[in-house]
Amino acid sequence: MADASKAVQNDVSSDDSASLSEERILVLDFGSQYAQLIARRVREQNVFCEIIRHDLDADAIARKKPAGIILSGGPSSVYAEGAPKCDPALFKLGIPVLGICYGMQLACNSLGSQVGHCEAREYGRAALKISQPTGLLAGLPAEMDVWMSHGDQVNQVSEDFVSLAATGTCPFAAVQHQTLPVFGLQFHPEVTHTPLGATILHNFLYTVCGCEGRWHLADFAKLTIERLREEIGDHRVICGLSGGVDSAVTAALLYKAIGSQLSCILVDNGLLRKDEQAAVLSEFTNHFKADLHIVDAEDRFLETLAGITEPQEKRKRIGYLFIDCFKEEATKISGAKYLAQGTLYPDVIESGAAPDGPAATIKLHHNVGGLPEQLGFELVEPLRDLFKDEVRKLGIELGLPEQLVWRHPFPGPGLAVRCLGEVTRDKLEVLREADHIVVSEIKAAGLYRQTSQAFVVLLPVQSVGVMGDARTYENAVAIRSVNTDDFMTADWSHLPYDLLARMSNRIINEVRGVNRVCYDISSKPPATIEWE
Repeated sequence: MADASKAVQNDVSSDDSASLSEERILVLDFGSQYAQLIARRVREQNVFCEIIRHDLDADAIARKKPAGIILSGGPSSVYAEGAPKCDPALFKLGIPVLGICYGMQLACNSLGSQVGHCEAREYGRAALKISQPTGLLAGLPAEMDVWMSHGDQVNQVSEDFVSLAATGTCPFAAVQHQTLPVFGLQFHPEVTHTPLGATILHNFLYTVCGCEGRWHLADFAKLTIERLREEIGDHRVICGLSGGVDSAVTAALLYKAIGSQLSCILVDNGLLRKDEQAAVLSEFTNHFKADLHIVDAEDRFLETLAGITEPQEKRKRIGYLFIDCFKEEATKISGAKYLAQGTLYPDVIESGAAPDGPAATIKLHHNVGGLPEQLGFELVEPLRDLFKDEVRKLGIELGLPEQLVWRHPFPGPGLAVRCLGEVTRDKLEVLREADHIVVSEIKAAGLYRQTSQAFVVLLPVQSVGVMGDARTYENAVAIRSVNTDDFMTADWSHLPYDLLARMSNRIINEVRGVNRVCYDISSKPPATIEWE
């Protein structure tokens, strides 16, 4: 069995990624729902950014040689028992620090200012009036809209701080320390509801921290390919394909690095979208000329799902059988030493797998289950420092076709979690045809890139209808389409009525067994994107 400590580090760890530019920003995560968004906004300014746990000591932070530090928001009160804190010594490192919301309150409180409840809490848009339009707030108008989300605020600053801006109820909405490079913002510059937030972050990165913006995906790709080639040598790598962008970009990087030493496995579990297997076969043979193995396991998966209706049990059975199928095929590939996975940075953070990531595990993430341990492979994760939008851009950089790079996400358990109740061959066929119609119509309307994920759910109910003067009692389906930046929150897509009508009409007329179409208008939260 492979020793995890010896796993190949050609995934371009954060240290390697930052070496592309010799500049990085660290985000200390205090539990904010926006921590990942902060990191993405910084990278959009061509500066590498890494999220780390909030309780690292100042010496450990200094060893990472950051150009700047951002303290994220969070749900706690700084004066509450057990509230997350950072090492106060980091404010004396001489490294620029920007505190956002809770991060601002923590920085100010640590440096002698008072934090308490607001007389009037601020949630939503607020008018910010700027009194010091220089440095952090340079180039901004005297008054601008910002997005607030707080019940506490800095009520009184020490004599070391000066106010840069205020709102009607928050006198210290932006502050700066007079002798230390410490800044604070009570509002959130990283969200789109603060229209000029990108300018503030740009000022912090380039004016305050002195960054030059040398983080580019083209450089990342070049360095990653070189490291993959060097570390893998003449060994063979197995890459599991799903038809999605993450596994496709992973395979593309590996193919450019090691060419014919790459073997790909697609397990067709019978739960794929319409013509998915043919699409993968065409795209990968045309673009990679790689050794592609397709495992036809539809009958085995349907057999293991027979009679099962509980969602988590479905997922478990699919996961276990996937591992069995993958293992069986992998053992036929001689000389394989490494297993490649399309793990992304949010997966690393949320699984608690990052060495310096938040301590809490939000979810367990394994693209291909426990395969590295079970098969004795060493793991290769070349995308583990990237966000989804960066992966898409990297795919284009690598020459992958746009229809592959911009394909909507598809759940690991496939259509099984969109077929509510028991999964059968007949139900899957109904679902597959209805789903194909919805996606085709959205593409025809030119809205595929404007929507983040669109699909159909087959409901476990039947309803009365009338077709050709005859009474019917057939299936109901729900169309689900959402818009999101990060899939952590999402809003339902406000599709045109005529498009919805066209999709409904086609489904009812063309998909035998459906007489009713609904449209899901719930957001995440409280609903999830998938129904199971």
